[in-house]
Amino acid sequence: MTLPVQAARVAFPPLVRVRIEQLACCEPSGIGLQMTHWSTRTLAQAAVRQGLVPRIAHSTVALILRAADLQPHRSRYWKTPCLDGDFVERARKILWCYERVDRLRESDEVVVCLDEKPQLQALERRRPTVAMRAGRIERQEFEYIRHGTVNFLGALFVHDGTMRGWCLERNDSAHLIPTLDELFEDLREMQRIHLIWDGGPSHTSGLTAQCLRRHRQKVRVLLTPAHASWLNQAELLLRAFSERYLKRGDWTSRADLTDHLQAAWREYNELLAHPFHWSWTRRKMRDWVNSQGH
Repeated sequence: MTLPVQAARVAFPPLVRVRIEQLACCEPSGIGLQMTHWSTRTLAQAAVRQGLVPRIAHSTVALILRAADLQPHRSRYWKTPCLDGDFVERARKILWCYERVDRLRESDEVVVCLDEKPQLQALERRRPTVAMRAGRIERQEFEYIRHGTVNFLGALFVHDGTMRGWCLERNDSAHLIPTLDELFEDLREMQRIHLIWDGGPSHTSGLTAQCLRRHRQKVRVLLTPAHASWLNQAELLLRAFSERYLKRGDWTSRADLTDHLQAAWREYNELLAHPFHWSWTRRKMRDWVNSQGH
């Protein structure tokens, strides 16, 4: 029988509950266990082994954790940017572009963000998808056939939110450079191109650097700081694009996926493209960095 939260508080004195909460906040390795995280059952076992209580049900442990708002069974990833002078300078230049994107466009300058979705798998479901009907959601076959991968490069034109896409044979400099030349040729009427992307190997290789030097009179390259690729608005673009054009996809070949991608980015521009609402400014960044003690 599961005790309500109030009953759990009565059954175990405050000091015992606090010790169980402290145990939940410690790593299992701290008491010589090899497991990587706690469950309510393993916490109950550990509490008994550590002599905190003679016995306790895992459901009672769950009530104690709930009352303390502790969730040891959950976790999420996060990145730790190094908030040094290099981070601040790189971020400042990128945010300057975002804050002035419309004024730059009026002066025939364009802000372009580039990002890749490498190794997209062309997966074909082994059985046809069963369409939804009243009272039943769509059902998709779990098993699939692999037909190879496609590397998709997306460019976001920040002022209006439209995109351009390319399918590359490989995610390397040799295949990136012709795409850059094509992009810069399409933007030849622009006085200046502010190119924002991350510091991936194909972006910073010697071959790519040679290509960019050929365009240095027009192209200004801005690299996002380490662990801060979220400053690249193309990440938002590809996330939205994937949700609408790749999720639940079913392709019979690699060529089928490539054809789909080439048609999809054009449809995205017709139906969905819009400038992203970007609220992160240089002032907010400065306040954030100062709040971290830098």
